[in-house]
Amino acid sequence: MSGHSKWATTKHKKAVIDSRRGKLFAKLIKNIEVAARVGGGDPVGNPTLYDAIQKAKKSSVPNDNIDRAVKRGSGAEAGGADYQTIMYEGYGPNGVALLIECLSDNRNRAASEVRVAVTRNGGTMADPGSVSYLFNRKGVVIVPASAADEDAILDAVLEAGAEEVNNLGDTFEIVSEATDVVAVRTALQSAGIDYDSAEATFVPTMSVDVDADTARKVFNLIEALEDSDEVQNVYANFDVSDEVLAELDA
Repeated sequence: MSGHSKWATTKHKKAVIDSRRGKLFAKLIKNIEVAARVGGGDPVGNPTLYDAIQKAKKSSVPNDNIDRAVKRGSGAEAGGADYQTIMYEGYGPNGVALLIECLSDNRNRAASEVRVAVTRNGGTMADPGSVSYLFNRKGVVIVPASAADEDAILDAVLEAGAEEVNNLGDTFEIVSEATDVVAVRTALQSAGIDYDSAEATFVPTMSVDVDADTARKVFNLIEALEDSDEVQNVYANFDVSDEVLAELDA
C-alpha cells in the first residue's frame, strides 16, 4: 500500500506541473459538478463538494471555473451533464489488479475508451467483482510534511477515526473508514493543520511487488487510461520499492 501511496503522491505533484494540467483541471471540475448535483451547491452543508472545491483550489483551478461548475451541478446555471459513476475492472501486466472509475454521460463511449487503453497496453478486462474484492473503500487525507510533525497529526486525528498515519517523506497519509474522512479533515482544521486533499478512495488490501520493467508497463497503462476524459481515477494494487522508483527515474 505504501508504494501505491508514494506513487499517487508523486503523480499528484507531477500532474500539477506537467502538460496534462488541462486534463487534471477537467477531472477536478467534473468532481465538483457531480458533488453539487448529488448534495446541493452549498459547500457548508455538502462536505463532498467542500472537499472537491478544496482539491481543485490546491491544484490552482481558477475560482471562476469552480463557481461555474457548482452552478451547473446544482442547476443554478444551464449546461450540466448527467454524469454517472461507472466502475470497470481489469488486470495489468503481471496480474496487477486495476479498478477504473469513470464519470461519464455516455456508458458506451466510456466502455470503449477503457477497453482500448487496457488492451493496447498489455492488460485485460475482467468481469465485475473479480478485482473489486481486492480493494476497500477508505478515507484518505494527505497532509504536507511541512504542515506539522507526525505526533501533532496523530494527536489531532486519532479520536476522529484515523486508523493509520503513514509517513511518505514529503507528505503524511491519514487512512480512515470512508465515512470518517470528513471528521478527520475537520479535526486537522480545528488543530490548525493544513492538508492537501481529503477524499474517499479505494485502497488495495494486498499489494503485488513489481520490478522496474513491470512498473514501467503498469505506469504506461495507467497513463493511457488517465488520458481519457471518461476516466476519473485508476486504482492499482502494485507496490514499487524506492530502489525500483530510483531505477525508473534514472
